[in-house]
Parts: sequence; structure tokens; C-alpha cells
Amino acid sequence: MLRAAPAVGALVMAGVLTRWPIQRHAGPRLLQAVALFGVATVVFGLSTSFVLSFVALVVTGAADSVSVVTRMTVMQLETPDHIRGRVSAVNGIFIGASNQLGEFESGAVAALFGAVVSVVSGGVGTVLVAGLWSRWFPALGKLDRVNDLNSSKSG
Repeated sequence: MLRAAPAVGALVMAGVLTRWPIQRHAGPRLLQAVALFGVATVVFGLSTSFVLSFVALVVTGAADSVSVVTRMTVMQLETPDHIRGRVSAVNGIFIGASNQLGEFESGAVAALFGAVVSVVSGGVGTVLVAGLWSRWFPALGKLDRVNDLNSSKSG
């Protein structure tokens, strides 16, 4: 059941986003979703309750859905037509590689310090990344509508 919990959250959020797509505050919502993913990961890592662990994992799936949908939409709309396929291919390679590297890092930290430290440090790191990205890429944090990026280029 715990293994399925993120998928439950992702499925529910997919339905929510289908009915009520993100139309405003896209950048802040993306960064909030990443931070929420990290917080829920920390909660899962520290939890000793099955119910709380299940809910935390559902939240990770839902937050990840918001992040993925927003990132993919921005990538598709911001990439010029003539290189969109190549950019999508490179993005796919980087996503796959980062997942594999993340799994290696998590396993190494778990082997050295234990599973709880591995999960909690990963969640804390995710929250830190969301915070750093909001500082390093202020345009992303201020992005209101996804289309705003395109219109600012032409205007």
C-alpha cells in the first residue's frame, strides 16, 4: 500500500489538474509543490504511523504531479519549435540520469547513516533546492501565467 501511495496522489492530482488547471501563479505553485514534496518526504522519513506515512506519500505523488506538469508545460512552450524534439530528448535523458543518481545517493547515505537519515536528508535537500531556485531564478518564482514567458520575449 505504501508503494502505491504516491501513484494514488498523482492520479488524484491529475484529475484535479484536468478539472482545474493552474492558470495563475504558475511559478510560485511550482516551487511550492517542490517544497511540499520535500516536506512530505521528511514527514514520511520520521513517521512511525502507517496512516501518516501513507498520507505523506500520497502528498508526495500529488506535489510531484504539479511539479512535472508545470515544468513540462514551461519547457514545451518556451522551447523554439525547431529544437523542441531535441530539447525534450535531452530533458528525458537528464530526468532519467538524475533519478538513477538520486537512487545511488540515497542508497549510499542509507548504507552509511541509515534509511531514516537518507529519507529525511533527501526531503530537506529538496526543500533547500526549492528555496535556492526561487533566489537564483527569480523570474521563475514570479511567473504568473505560463504564457507570460512567451509574451515577455516578443514584447
